[in-house]
Parts: sequence; structure tokens; C-alpha cells
Amino acid sequence: MVCSLGTFEGRDKSGKRPGPFTDRPFLWTGLINFAAMSAETQSATDVMMIRPVRFIANEQTASSNHFQIIDGLADPLAVQRAAVAEFDGLAKALRNAGVIVHAFDDTPEPHTPDSIFPNNWVSLHADGTAVLYPMLAENRRVERRMDLLESLSTRFHIANIVDLTHHESQQQFLEGTGSLVLDRVHRTAYACLSPRTDLDVLGELAQRLDYEIAAFAAVDAAGLPIYHTNVLMSVGTRFAALCIECVEPTRRDAIVRRLSDTGHEVIDLSYAQMAAFAGNMLELNTPRGFIVAMSEAARASLSEEQRRRIEAASGPIVSAAIPVIERHGGGSVRCMLAEVHLPSK
Repeated sequence: MVCSLGTFEGRDKSGKRPGPFTDRPFLWTGLINFAAMSAETQSATDVMMIRPVRFIANEQTASSNHFQIIDGLADPLAVQRAAVAEFDGLAKALRNAGVIVHAFDDTPEPHTPDSIFPNNWVSLHADGTAVLYPMLAENRRVERRMDLLESLSTRFHIANIVDLTHHESQQQFLEGTGSLVLDRVHRTAYACLSPRTDLDVLGELAQRLDYEIAAFAAVDAAGLPIYHTNVLMSVGTRFAALCIECVEPTRRDAIVRRLSDTGHEVIDLSYAQMAAFAGNMLELNTPRGFIVAMSEAARASLSEEQRRRIEAASGPIVSAAIPVIERHGGGSVRCMLAEVHLPSK
């Protein structure tokens, strides 16, 4: 197999910017039949998480993320301590549920206040592909770390790099599985367009990964554009949660029909539930079956009937309280989890 390689702006554990991927020994170039291994399931058994070291609200992302609150009076040390405790609580809850968590520590320098959300810079696929994404905020671009992929490569095959980061020079962005909600089984990429989700980059990704695009515009209750698709919808194996009223009226029926036609029970979320991060849930697979990970705020916002339908279509809800991360980071549980679909060694 021939790898598609490139260069990108990122760093290694020391904080230095690495050389091109062609210098990276962890890329597998052997003759394993990845095509035979690449039938992708919707839900991963493994996730990558990044434990923060200097978590705080990121001023470079606040203008496009209206879920995020900039609190000038917040004590940075107190926010960091609370974020670490919340991170560890979520990781523990997932491990107790049977999810395999690959947790890595962030580095103090360069300062990456949003490193706790790794799903925005990388996605990892069953055919051995790792995709690197262009991100809007300059201080988020240095979250991309080669040492993390090298560490994962000791247990998983990484055969191909799809590097989209060159789009940053054209001010075009696509922030991973924040911008994208992937139906991996039916090869559909759902995406609400925003300053962080560019249609041209989306088209390149779809072509490279052989996905169909289901793009739409979406706004919150105040009429403001929603920054990431994964705060308004989630796709599991047999269910999808979606804030239907957020979606532009001319696209609502088509999006709901696509979800229904691919075998998903559609659970409608309200604006208020979306604001509580109910859309930011993620189905995962364990030896005991599926679970659905979300924050405690998201779980509490759901009605008893909605929780029953989710658990009947998937599995138990596993929740953790992460109010500081949600308030200062403007993201929730799904944003903290980069699924590892790579083939195991």
C-alpha cells in the first residue's frame, strides 16, 4: 500500500514543529490488506482524550462559538483544577462502562486552551486513514501532535494521512468531527455550514474518503449560526438525535428523511436541550454492548421518554458532570472524544 503523505503545521511533544510526514517512521507501508479490514462500524470501542494542563476559555474562538462564555473574573488556576477533575471523572465513567480510553497529557507550551477537544484536529478511520483538519483559531492549530499518532501507532495501523491543513492559508476550515457528524456505515457526512465548516474543504474530504455530503445551514434560538454540527446532532447505529428546528426550513425534511431512510430513529431535540449540549452525545461500543456518552447537563435536559428511546435504540446512557468545561470551552462530552476506528495490530 502506498501512503498519501503531506506536511502540516503542528508540533511534537516538545512543542517543536515536526518535519514532513515522509520523515515519520510510524506510517505503515506494508502489504496488509486494509481494504478487507475497513468495513467501518458506526461506534468505536476506543477513544483518544487529552488531559488539559492550561485549560481556560479561548478568546480566539469566542466570536464564532456562542456556547462559550468568556469570564474575565475567572481564576485560571481554579478553572484548570476543575477541568482536570471533570476530565478524570469522564474518563473514569467511560472506562467503568467498558470503553478503552487512551488518555494523553497536554503540554504547558505552546498554550493550547482547547486541547481538551482533540476531535477537531484529527479523525481516525477503519481503513488506517488519519485525517488532519484545518482549524480557524491559530492557537488551535498547534494542538496537532505527531507524538500522539506515533503512540497510537504502537497499537494500531496508520497507513494513510489525508492532510487538509493547507486550506488554512486560504482561510478555509473544517474542524474534524465537530464540523462533521459522520454516518460511517452509510458514508454520509452531515455538516452545518459556518465560519468553521467550509463547503470546498468538505467537498475535498468527501471525495478523498468516498462520502456523500448532507450540508445545511443551522441557527440557534437567537438566530445565530451554530458553530459545529456536533452540538445539534448525533448519529448512532440505530438512532439519531437532531435539533430539527435549528436546521434551515428548506433542508429539514431532506435531512430527517436521509436519517430515517438509513435506519435511524430520529429523536427531536429542542433549542433548550441543544443549549444544554444534548446534541453533543456519542454512541460507543463496549464488550457489553453500546453505550451513549453525554454530560450530566445533557442527560438532565432530556425527557424520560427521550432517554428511554435512546437507550432502547442503543444502550445505557453514561454521563459525567463537566460544567466548567462546558461553560469555558463551549463544548461537551462528544467534543472531548476522538474515536479510534483504526485497525488493531
